[in-house]
Amino acid sequence: MNTDHTALTDREHAVTTEVLDSFEATPDPRLREVMRSLVRHLHAFARDIRLTQDEWDAGIEFLTRAGHITDSKRQEFILLSDVLGLSVLTVAINEPDAAGATESTVFGPFFVADAPEIPLGGDIAQGAGGVPCHVSGQVRSVTGEPVEGARIEVWEADDDGFYDVQYPDDRTAGRGWLRSGAHGGYRFWSVLPAPYPIPHDGPVGDLLAATARGPMRPAHLHFLVTAPGFRPLITHIFLAGDPYLDRDAVFGVKPGLVVEPAHHTDTAAPDGSHPEGSWAAITFDVVLAPDDRR
Repeated sequence: MNTDHTALTDREHAVTTEVLDSFEATPDPRLREVMRSLVRHLHAFARDIRLTQDEWDAGIEFLTRAGHITDSKRQEFILLSDVLGLSVLTVAINEPDAAGATESTVFGPFFVADAPEIPLGGDIAQGAGGVPCHVSGQVRSVTGEPVEGARIEVWEADDDGFYDVQYPDDRTAGRGWLRSGAHGGYRFWSVLPAPYPIPHDGPVGDLLAATARGPMRPAHLHFLVTAPGFRPLITHIFLAGDPYLDRDAVFGVKPGLVVEPAHHTDTAAPDGSHPEGSWAAITFDVVLAPDDRR
């Protein structure tokens, strides 16, 4: 073996060993485990690809740009995690092992914690453009019991592919929360989701372009459902037939979350109203897993 190469390899591994040893006194054992594993994998990555100084500089600049573009309405680091598949992998690792529970998927970067409460049967669209859509279903446990009073947060993009927070006028549209009623039932009006591109005017978009990947997400409606005694559920519903179901930029599609909307024209809606023109209806039951975490 080449002596110079051996010396180089020894020096590289000595650096890793020294950094690993620096975390030995970490009081929190989980933090110690996480940091040491991160260092091992990060250093192995650099050795594996023989990381150049220019590439390291470019990586630092990329992360710096991601930080600069992030604000209260846009989270570029979540977007980066999404397009690298780390978000959906984390979901898979932490998804409860409860047969029959609704599948989880990615959270996304456009959740707003102080969305308005709407009454059961109310309208979250609040002016968002799109075909009116009535969404309804039941919240229940994996053993079939209805869950009354579950908090259901919902949010979506409008027909132009934008969330309310992407507009400059501080509007609130296409989002809200409600509680499941008697027998776990819920219902609300919205607009039929449409496909849209994730924000691609920043560093994540540059990464997608450089790797010949598209920014599109299939049409979907976000759900965050919480109730005492149950695991929080973060999920979407996707529309059958969407052209981007098999090439979601953030890998969030799961077959069990694809629904077939019913389309209507000039007929009475489930709540007795008579929407003008075309409207749609979606039925989606939510099954919550028990919170057995310790």
